[in-house]
Amino acid sequence: MLKKIVSGGQTGADRAALDIALKFNMNHGGWIPKGRRAEDGPLKEKYRLTETGSEDYRERTKLNVIDSHGTVILSRGELTGGSKFTRTFAKLMGRPNCYVDLSQSEEFEAAVILKSFILENQILVLNVAGPRQSTMPGIYADVKTILEVLLYLLFLDTRKDRETRAYIPSEPFREAFPQDLNACMDLLYQDIPLKTRTFMARLEPTDISVLYFTFLDYIRHRVGFDTENKSLLQDCADFESMDDTDFTIEDAVMVILKKFKRELEKDHILRVIQ
Repeated sequence: MLKKIVSGGQTGADRAALDIALKFNMNHGGWIPKGRRAEDGPLKEKYRLTETGSEDYRERTKLNVIDSHGTVILSRGELTGGSKFTRTFAKLMGRPNCYVDLSQSEEFEAAVILKSFILENQILVLNVAGPRQSTMPGIYADVKTILEVLLYLLFLDTRKDRETRAYIPSEPFREAFPQDLNACMDLLYQDIPLKTRTFMARLEPTDISVLYFTFLDYIRHRVGFDTENKSLLQDCADFESMDDTDFTIEDAVMVILKKFKRELEKDHILRVIQ
């Protein structure tokens, strides 16, 4: 199973990879130019990247190739600029590398290709590269979707999906959907059985993908995201301090799950002490 994602911190493909790692509580890292340089300004501290001694992007590119088990480049058409340099250097160093041309492969196919690359090369630390957002608009969303599908495919291989389906609660009829996170927490606590709440509380934070892929469809429907519950969606985005343009329903489901799990962990600890 993939253990860590590294990237260079640039907007676009790099940033999407790091955001997926944060979303799924995965280890992440990588090298970034001196000053945490990126085209949109210094990279935020929530991304745990290490600065190089130079502002040259090529130095961090080399280090990320060297410090990972393999590199994937996600782009469209002929590689240019930093993406081309990344693949050339990976080949020069004899490191496993894979270029997925998104003009030739749709998102699910790209995820399947990437999964095969990871399994064939036994990659635990994956370096994700590609163009910046300004040179290829939409690449952030594309890479984010592909990596999430990849994690789902890897999750299916663990057989945990079948083991955890029994924990999905039945859905009693309810007319009103929660309009904010606090109301959402109350609804889930009332509807989800004690057995399921205990299961959720005991899972390790790094196993959040088990909860996410098990409960994704249930929560989407349960809180009204399928019918555009914009109020709750906005509250989730505000809670996560994310730009509305990059924030998806799937991101909101993860915000809900993480907050609910934290509250259950507190409740579970109190029950054990008592």
